[in-house]
Amino acid sequence: MLRALAGGFDRAVALVACGLVVALLVCVALGVVTRALRDPFIWTDELSRFLMVWLAVFGWVLATRKRIHVRIRFLQDRLPDPAHRYVEIGIQAAMTLFGALVAAYAVGLVGKNHDLEATSLPISMSWLYAPLVLGGAVTALQGAIEVIGAVRRR
Repeated sequence: MLRALAGGFDRAVALVACGLVVALLVCVALGVVTRALRDPFIWTDELSRFLMVWLAVFGWVLATRKRIHVRIRFLQDRLPDPAHRYVEIGIQAAMTLFGALVAAYAVGLVGKNHDLEATSLPISMSWLYAPLVLGGAVTALQGAIEVIGAVRRR
């Protein structure tokens, strides 16, 4: 059941990421076209900024879930098996801590910015920081899962 939930989550994140790419492309194109027509929509720059942050975080979540972040294992792979395992546990524990800290800090940022309105859009600035809560939480959870897996492996 957990695998089905995780698979559904992964598909939903990928779908949202695709939607964000399309929205970002449309927004940037609209900004370019309206500038060329000498009647620019000023809100396209700010919306693009929001969309880029959201897209970056959803890409981060996808890479975290698929375990495809760039990782250099040159030194770790040269260690004997027990040391390799302990280093892996340490790395994943650090990722868990990092994710938890990002999520906690992002919750604070969302709270501090909920009453500030964006310059050219009628939305709260907290929406700029909201996806970081998800990114941090997913990183912390994935790191914890990896720690458990590394501890169980022999």
